[in-house]
Amino acid sequence: MKESGSETHRNAWFAHLLVAVCVVALLAPAPARAEGEGKKVEAGAILLTIFLRHDQSKNLDEIQAQLKRNGFYQAFPPQGVEVVSWYVMMGIGQVVTLRVPPDKLRTVNLAIEHGAWGAYRTEFYATYDFRPVWEAQQKKTSRIAPPP
Repeated sequence: MKESGSETHRNAWFAHLLVAVCVVALLAPAPARAEGEGKKVEAGAILLTIFLRHDQSKNLDEIQAQLKRNGFYQAFPPQGVEVVSWYVMMGIGQVVTLRVPPDKLRTVNLAIEHGAWGAYRTEFYATYDFRPVWEAQQKKTSRIAPPP
């Protein structure tokens, strides 16, 4: 089926929005943590960004009721998984970035499938912290004299 011009424009707009949000999320300062918080997450953990897109056929009360019925807040995030950030993206839903030990990936997936489906449409993206690379590039660039 061929997309209409407005649908193509909307998809392109959303793709640009998604890139912008990811860039902002990666460049934003990490939230402060209490001493010892997050130390239970094992080395080798991956960053996983989850888009929880609101089911716009439901109002907020209906979404919250669905999450409660599903036991979402009891199951998510699973034990041993660290919440790195959790933002509301107005008009879209919520964007959660987790630090996940490899052996907990299936548990995260099941927590979303059992807890979030029916209230949210979900998307998962492997993520990495670009900030140290960006900072190194900035330092390197600032040491180079501008061309005459």
